[in-house]
Amino acid sequence: MVVTASAAHQQRFIVSFEGVNTREDAERLRGLVLSAPVLEDLDEGVIWIHQLFGAEVYDASGQLRGVVSDVEANPASDLLVLDSGVLVPLTFVTKVEANRRIDVDVPDGLFE
Repeated sequence: MVVTASAAHQQRFIVSFEGVNTREDAERLRGLVLSAPVLEDLDEGVIWIHQLFGAEVYDASGQLRGVVSDVEANPASDLLVLDSGVLVPLTFVTKVEANRRIDVDVPDGLFE
């Protein structure tokens, strides 16, 4: 299947596919799981969301602060949701080892 268009809408995406032109065509696809091959990093500075889940988060002093359980969209900066309940803006991420470790340098008091 080829995606011809997509747009964010109310915390979801509306996606159009080549050859799917009617509501009936779309209904036949209900429940279908979509997947795609991982893109090769074009820029080493790019962080892909799938690289964040399950990673341990360490602060600048090397202290483990939690494990990423979710990533929450936020207008200013998406947030790492840690299993401890702490929210860490991606702005403070300094290094990512995909699904293993994330180093952050956060302002004093963020983890308190």
